[in-house]
Amino acid sequence: MTSIVSHERRDGLAIVTIDNPPVNALSYAVRAGLIDAVHALEEDPAVIAVVLRCAGRTFVAGADIRELGQPPRAPILPEVIEAIEGARVPWIAAIHGTALGGGLELALGCHARIADPGTKLGLPEASLGTIPGAGGTVRLPRLIPIADAIELVTSGKPIDAAQALKVGLVDRIAEGDLLDAAATLARELLTRPMPAPLVDRPCPIGEAVDWNSRAKALARKARGAQAPLEALEALREGVSLSGRDALTKERERFLRLVASEEAAALRYAFFSERNAGKSLAAMTAEPADLSRVGVVGGGTMGAGIAIALLLSGSAVSLLERDEATVAAARKRVLETLQASAARGAITLSQADDALARLTATHDYTSLSDCPLVIEAVFEDMDVKKQVFAQLDAVMPPKAVLATNTSYLDVDALAEATADPTRVLGLHFFAPAHVMKLLEIVRGKRTGDRSLATGSALARRLKKIQVVSGVCHGFIGNRIMAAYRRDCEFMLLEGALPAQIDTAMKAFGFAMGIFEAQDLSGLDIAWAQRRAAEATRDRSQPYCQIADRLCELGRLGRKTRKGWYDYSSGEPQTDPAVTRIIEEERVRTAAAVRGFSNEEIIRRIIRVMQQEGEALLAEGIAESAADIDVVMVSGYGFPRHRGGPMYRKQSTVRDCSLSIQPLHFSIA
Repeated sequence: MTSIVSHERRDGLAIVTIDNPPVNALSYAVRAGLIDAVHALEEDPAVIAVVLRCAGRTFVAGADIRELGQPPRAPILPEVIEAIEGARVPWIAAIHGTALGGGLELALGCHARIADPGTKLGLPEASLGTIPGAGGTVRLPRLIPIADAIELVTSGKPIDAAQALKVGLVDRIAEGDLLDAAATLARELLTRPMPAPLVDRPCPIGEAVDWNSRAKALARKARGAQAPLEALEALREGVSLSGRDALTKERERFLRLVASEEAAALRYAFFSERNAGKSLAAMTAEPADLSRVGVVGGGTMGAGIAIALLLSGSAVSLLERDEATVAAARKRVLETLQASAARGAITLSQADDALARLTATHDYTSLSDCPLVIEAVFEDMDVKKQVFAQLDAVMPPKAVLATNTSYLDVDALAEATADPTRVLGLHFFAPAHVMKLLEIVRGKRTGDRSLATGSALARRLKKIQVVSGVCHGFIGNRIMAAYRRDCEFMLLEGALPAQIDTAMKAFGFAMGIFEAQDLSGLDIAWAQRRAAEATRDRSQPYCQIADRLCELGRLGRKTRKGWYDYSSGEPQTDPAVTRIIEEERVRTAAAVRGFSNEEIIRRIIRVMQQEGEALLAEGIAESAADIDVVMVSGYGFPRHRGGPMYRKQSTVRDCSLSIQPLHFSIA
C-alpha cells in the first residue's frame, strides 16, 4: 500500500511525494507524513536537496476543508512549513495542477518553486470567510510586489503560471518533465548560497500603500463580507511587523475568523454547491452526445447559451426565423465573443475557434443531427408550443428537447410532443455564458436519459446544477416573485423603493429589487401578471403600482424610466413614482408607517423562507440547501450569509441578523 507521504533518493536528491487523492488536501495524515519526512531527511547526510511533489492530477489544492472549524491537531501546517523552511538543505516545490490556500503556503515555505505551464496558484481563503493561516500574508509580500500580494489575498482569485513567473511567485516554468526540471533547479541552487527563509527576509513595499483607501474600495466590493478586509489588515501587519511577529498575528486572526459565523456560512455555501444536483449524479442513464447541440432562438438568451456551448467545445446549430434574424443572431454571437476577448475573459484564438463551430440557419431540418436541442425563444407559451411541434416533426426519436423558460409549464410544453419523456427544462440565467447556475427542470414525464443529458450539459458548461420540479417560476423566480410582491406591499405601507434597495444593498445584495427590475425590464413581470389575470384570486391583495408604471411606458433602464429616472445615466428618485405610490396608498386605504432597514430585511428573508418551505413541501426543491444555492448563485443573495434557508436553521443565526458591517482599525 502506498504511503500518503513517501520519499526516495536519486543521486543525492530526495524526492518527497504527497499522494492523498483526489486533490492532495493537507489532512492530518499529510501534515504528519511531511514532518516525518523532514526529520528523516535532516538526519541523512547523503541528501543534498529535496524536491517536494504530488502524485495525481494536482499539487496540494488546499487544506482539508472538513477540518475547518474543528480543533487543530498537531502537527499544524505552520509547524510543517517552519520545519521545511528551516531545513539544512534546500527544498524545491514542483507544482502542477493547482497550488491553492495551504498548498501555496506550503510551496512558499520551500526555498524555490517551479511550475508546469498549466498550473494555477492562489490563496482563496477569503472566499471561505477566513485568511491564510500558515504564513501566506507574511511570506507572500516578501516574495512578490505588494500590489500583487494584495490582489491575490483579498480577491481569492488564482493566477496562472505565466503571471506567477512574472510577479516572482515561481522561479521557473518547467519545459518538459516537471520532476526532471525541478531536479535541475535543485542542483543549480547548490551552486549558490542557501536562500534565506522568506519569513526572515526584509519586506520591500516599493510604492507607498494607502491602506485606508484600499480598505474603503475593498469594503464597497465586499458588500458586507469581512474576510477580505481582515485579509488586507493581515497583509498590512505582515509588512509592518517582523516576519516572526506577523506570523503570530496572522495565526491569531485566522483562528478567530475560522470560528466566525461568516466562515460557517461560506463553508455551508461551498458544500451546498458541491452537493447540488445530487439526485442526478446517481443516474445511470447514458446522456445524449453533446458534441453538437442545436439552439432555437438567437436573441440575448439564445446567443448566450450558444456562446457557452461554443466555448465548451461543442458545435452549435443556431436557428432563427429568417435570413435577417439569422444574420442578427450571428452578429450578436460574434460581438459578444469579441467583447469577451477584449476584456481578457478569453483569448482571440478561443473566440475564433468558437465562431468556427457555429452554424446559423433558419431551416429546422438542419437541427436533425443534434442529439440535444435547446429552445430559447420569447417567453410565450403559444410560441414555444409551435417551436416544439416543429422540432417534434424533424428531430429523431432519441433527440432530447429542452426549453429555456423562466416561468412556463414544462409539462404543458412536453405534451406538444409525441414523446414527453424526452422533454425537460433548462433554466439558464443571463448572461448565459457567464452565470454559473442552471436550474434543471424535471417534468412529471421527463425521462432519465433527458435528465442525465441536462446534468452532463451542466458539467460540460461548468455550471452549478440544481433540480427543480414544475411550478410557476420554478425555485428562484417563484421566491423572487413572492418577495417582490411583498416589497411592493411595503411601498403601500410606508416604505419607498430607494429605502428598500438601500437596505438590501447594505445587507449584501449587489442591487435592490427595484433596481433589479429596472435592469431586466418591468415589462417581463407585467406580461406574466397580465397572462395570469383571468385566473387571479380576487380575494387576495394586489398592488397596482408596477402596473401603473408599465402603463405609462416606464419599463426600466431601456426606456430611461422605471422605478427610477435614468435620464442622467444614474438612477435617481423620481417624484412621479412617489406620487403614484402615494395615490395607491390613498386608494387602498393602507395604514402607513415607518420601516427600519433591519425590518425590511427581516421581512424579505421571512417571505423567502416561507416560499422555500412551500417548495420543499410540494417536492419542487430537493433540499433547503438547493434553495440557498439558487438564491446565492442566481439571485444575488449575499454568499457570506449562506442563504435564506441557512439563516432559518439556527436561532443563533436568526438573532445575528445585522446589516451593519463589523469594523476594525486599519490605521
